[in-house]
Amino acid sequence: MSSTQQGHPKGLYVLFATEFWERFSYYGMRAIFALYMTKMLLLDKALASNIYGSYTGLVYLTPLIGGYVADRYWGNRKSIFVGGILMAIGQFLMFFSAAASHSTDKGFAISMMWAGLTFLIFGNGFFKPNISTMVGQLYPEGDGRKDAAYTIFYMGINAGAFLAPLICGYLGENVDFKWGFFSAGVGMLISMVIFYMTKNKYVVGPDGRQLGVGPNKLMDAAPIGGDEETGMATGAEKSAKPADGGFNSKQLTILIGGIIAVFSILFFVLGVDVWGSLIYGMTLVGPFVIITDSTLTKVEKDRLWVIILIMIFVIFFWMCFEQAGASLTFFADAQTNRHIFGWEMPASYFQSFNAGFIVILAPIISAMWVRFAKKGKEPVAPYKQSLGLAFLALGYLFIAMGAKSIPEQGASIIFLTGLYFLHTIGELFLSPIGLSMVNKLTPGRFTSLMMGIWFLAVATGNKLAGAMSALYPDPSLPTHPHFLGMEIDSLYTYFMIFVGFAGAASVILFLLCGKLKKMMHGVH
Repeated sequence: MSSTQQGHPKGLYVLFATEFWERFSYYGMRAIFALYMTKMLLLDKALASNIYGSYTGLVYLTPLIGGYVADRYWGNRKSIFVGGILMAIGQFLMFFSAAASHSTDKGFAISMMWAGLTFLIFGNGFFKPNISTMVGQLYPEGDGRKDAAYTIFYMGINAGAFLAPLICGYLGENVDFKWGFFSAGVGMLISMVIFYMTKNKYVVGPDGRQLGVGPNKLMDAAPIGGDEETGMATGAEKSAKPADGGFNSKQLTILIGGIIAVFSILFFVLGVDVWGSLIYGMTLVGPFVIITDSTLTKVEKDRLWVIILIMIFVIFFWMCFEQAGASLTFFADAQTNRHIFGWEMPASYFQSFNAGFIVILAPIISAMWVRFAKKGKEPVAPYKQSLGLAFLALGYLFIAMGAKSIPEQGASIIFLTGLYFLHTIGELFLSPIGLSMVNKLTPGRFTSLMMGIWFLAVATGNKLAGAMSALYPDPSLPTHPHFLGMEIDSLYTYFMIFVGFAGAASVILFLLCGKLKKMMHGVH
């Protein structure tokens, strides 16, 4: 039985190393991005926060495009390689932007920044959903090692994210921002070399075939009716309708028309900015189109509904969590005492804390899930994710206590450290479990596409994170921002808003867990 196999395929560690350097590239750039905009391009914090939110939102929106292309045309391997090259170009364009930022005329530097962000956004779209999908394809159907594998993979992500601020952040804040971006570009090139040189030998399925060579639409047949209990098609049904991953022409028409309609309402009627309107529009319309696919069985639809419903709570998680690169960086830079034995730690180094804690805690939590699974007591994904949201709320409650009365020399470093520790536990309970859940609940012909739709929730959360960071109450300004009619007159009030969002989401998801478990039809 596959679930009793020991160890993991070597391909997992190839994907681990590939993702390590890609995340080094992404988080290295992200660690200094907000500081670069405010200190070199001289943008105010609210504008920098909104640009940050739009960028981090869009890098998780384009995976829908990359997932569709991989499922229908390119396959995972080509998509990963194209995405990696585009991202490397984007990082080097950021290098040229920073090199030009020393001029009194910031116009060229800003133009190069927008060009770099464009390449990074589209490159990530091809890379991100496809490498995540390939992790699950290394294992046989029903293999009990998948959750552990995704947690190990997640450790690779965060090992790169831990190292990135230490190198890119140091170079950016202490030498020149351009060298921070340059080192991020080098990291992306290393990622591509590792993947290109090792993929043929190690990235293979349980049957020995090379993974990701052709379109994912060939992976399984699109069932017309199938078995109501298992969601599997019968042999007659498989021969009756060939598999076809991704959206058909009718669905594409509905998708594009729906996005245009929702975008128009958000942008022209409600006054949402153009990128927010695009991100929110795709997040609202994308899941609706895939769930109406006529080839889905009732069981498949139920399982996809679980993913879509969980996406709502994932949005709130990332909206709160992704303050790390924006408002929490501002807090670290201006309101935290960063002196340690006479050395002042760069503000960007705090972004390594979360990743460092993940490297330490991921093996422990992975082993915990395996132990529970062997005893038949492992909770289903929604229960784990509701606990993840609870830890997120506790993290903000902890820093709110520290922000209630900040000494003249700044808040103690222990408050940001405690927040990142609690948020790390929450992230490990929610994010890798979500990736594994998407892989297990989605029909094979839709794997990369559904992974792209899952990342729409992350995109929306990141965009909202930027909007919420723009409400950061800067003590140097005479006026305070307002949220839902309430004046945010202190950092305590600001952080308590996130306690409310995360705490309420945790409770509601916990109450829905029983129903969601039934809709998963035996998949854990």
